[in-house]
Amino acid sequence: MSKPLLVVIAGPTASGKTNLSIEMAERFGCPILSLDSRQIFRELSIGTAVPTPEEQARAKHYFIHSHSIHDEYSAGKYEVEALAVLSEIYKKHRIAIAVGGSTLYMKAILDGFDEFPDIRPSAAQTVQEWHHKGGLSFWLEKLKILDPEYYEIVDRENPRRVQRALEVCVSSGKSYSSFRTTEPKERDFRAIVFAPELNREVLYRRINQRVDHMIADGLIDEAKEVFDYRDKKSLQTVGYRELFRYFDGEMDLETAISEIKKNTRRYAKRQLTWLRGDERVVWVDFKNKEQIIERIEEILDHQ
Repeated sequence: MSKPLLVVIAGPTASGKTNLSIEMAERFGCPILSLDSRQIFRELSIGTAVPTPEEQARAKHYFIHSHSIHDEYSAGKYEVEALAVLSEIYKKHRIAIAVGGSTLYMKAILDGFDEFPDIRPSAAQTVQEWHHKGGLSFWLEKLKILDPEYYEIVDRENPRRVQRALEVCVSSGKSYSSFRTTEPKERDFRAIVFAPELNREVLYRRINQRVDHMIADGLIDEAKEVFDYRDKKSLQTVGYRELFRYFDGEMDLETAISEIKKNTRRYAKRQLTWLRGDERVVWVDFKNKEQIIERIEEILDHQ
């Protein structure tokens, strides 16, 4: 018997992934796994664009509000938990849908992670001293020198990712990227990845409109509710960090909203850069659902 199929619907934020994933799940009668590293947290809804209750009712979803911001969670843990869920799904279904914009979670489920070196205390201290000297911007300058390849794709609004990469570089004397290029782990399923062909101006307009809708829907109040936990790793993300700075009086609300839009656009650009480097990605028009269905059925028929 051939391996079951995992259909990954990837792409930048505001590109229409949620709607497409639900329609595909309904078409093939299968559940959906979220590949979003923030939608898993039950305290975050508006700023993470969690599917509405009506959307979730149309298909079974996994990893939506499944954890708390107070949990220590990582892509490595996601890999273990997601593979366990898929194992159960494939006992009843030939196909499953995975959707989300977190390229790290996509890598976790498709390829697994490489073995990274232990971080030497002296290396961690050096990296921390760099932060005291110049903050995140100084870290990024160092990363650009030590690992220009990873610098191009790292989420520059996520200090923990930058810190981790620098610690590996300093500890090992090698680039962080060099530990990310080993052979993917063997999986018990086949995979196809779809990503949207989108005009950049259209995408950026959608992003700006989405941020406006989030503000109107109550993002400011949601950010206030978690403000006391701002140092949590789960809250080091676009949409919340800018509002935290507004609450601290570092900028006015108009500037904070503008920064959310700008940083979301930058994140979308990095998502696309990462996807373009993956040969498995099939670039399609998300509105042409029949083309996508035909491609999936073609794979399922060739067993």
